[in-house]
Amino acid sequence: MTDIVLSNLLSPAVLFFALGLVAALFKSDLRFPSGLGEALSIYLLLAIGLKGGLALSHYTLDQLSAVLLATLSLGIIIPIATYLICAAFKVDRHNAIGLAATYGSVSIVTYGAALNYLHHEHVYYEPYMNAMVVLLESPAILVSLFMLRWMEHKQNNTATYQTPMGITASSMRPFWPDPAVIKESLLGKSVLLMMGGLAIGWLGGERFYPVIEPLFIHLYDSVLILFMLNMGLLAGERLPELRAFGYKLPLFGIIFPLLYGPVGVVLGKWAGLSTGGMMLMGVLAASASYIAAPAALRSSVPEANPSVYLGLALGITFPLNLIIGLPLYYYLAVMLS
Repeated sequence: MTDIVLSNLLSPAVLFFALGLVAALFKSDLRFPSGLGEALSIYLLLAIGLKGGLALSHYTLDQLSAVLLATLSLGIIIPIATYLICAAFKVDRHNAIGLAATYGSVSIVTYGAALNYLHHEHVYYEPYMNAMVVLLESPAILVSLFMLRWMEHKQNNTATYQTPMGITASSMRPFWPDPAVIKESLLGKSVLLMMGGLAIGWLGGERFYPVIEPLFIHLYDSVLILFMLNMGLLAGERLPELRAFGYKLPLFGIIFPLLYGPVGVVLGKWAGLSTGGMMLMGVLAASASYIAAPAALRSSVPEANPSVYLGLALGITFPLNLIIGLPLYYYLAVMLS
């Protein structure tokens, strides 16, 4: 186990993340141009989608039914469990919903680091797992927003108002997400790029591989370490924001991945995945989104404090998964195998 942890700590992705973290903590003037950070993000999102589509082109729906069910189950179970845990610790409703959406969704960069980890360890995984990243991006956001609307509806079952005739009337408040929220969740940058890449890769199959390979396969690892450097800078800047919330919120950033990761590994075992596939399912369950979920929360739950869900996702859960989580989920997968 120690060898696995040391191997992960010394991987290029983790070392570049650590470099960015140190630079931010020591107030370095190192900064990524906003346009470059955006370009790196677009590249990674599209690359993940294309790889998933190419992988899916080799399989039928019957072959994927179990892993699809396991993945969608995570998108429903995790946000509900996260909200209930937050509510038990007296976290206010809107910030609890923000954490539910963030931890129910998935970190693409953590998943990319997990792929590098398996490649370094020479461990096989089912190629169609790349497609599961796309499927897990939106369900938790929609489930979280539905929970919020349902609770608001339950608390305020009727809203009173004055008619032009001066008569007090009441109307039922809708408890489902409005169309704008659904559009933001399904057509936001991350989901659109991954779903678009997935569709293009699936439709093109092997015919597209010679065109996709030079940019999206060969250069993927190099682009990832640049993105990890930028993530280290962002995480270091977010860490001080958590102090105002006491010990409970940082504790969530540690508990949630270590709780959900093993659940994902077990579901991967149920779905019949290989050791590498089980580990990746654990990573999907343990990681927290800092792209799609925050984008949806800003427009639909403005009461939720971004420093809470972004601070935890970037400042605690992300580095925790890189340093401890990846070897832990791999170790559990080996044990179950």
